[in-house]
Amino acid sequence: MKAVLDDTVIAEAPREELISIEGNWYFPPSSVRREYLRDSPTPYTCPWKGECQYFTVTVDGTELADRAWSYPHPYASGIERVGADFSDYVAFWKEIRVVD
Repeated sequence: MKAVLDDTVIAEAPREELISIEGNWYFPPSSVRREYLRDSPTPYTCPWKGECQYFTVTVDGTELADRAWSYPHPYASGIERVGADFSDYVAFWKEIRVVD
């Protein structure tokens, strides 16, 4: 699967390596092209997943604030609930299309 903005692939991995959480696909850290992501200062803590790190996605001069996120240190109970360790996996908001 791929996470794509316009024609630029931001992340790519086989479907079996992704984790689906609440309707969002989370890509493994090694599959994400970090040159397109910049840490965002936006704070958020999910009550069951833990503290979130948002990213601004930048491709060809287009900046989309907080359109990607991850959980660097998810709660143990969140990992148990998901059934997999999703530490540092990255999900994308709707402008970044996730396609097969």
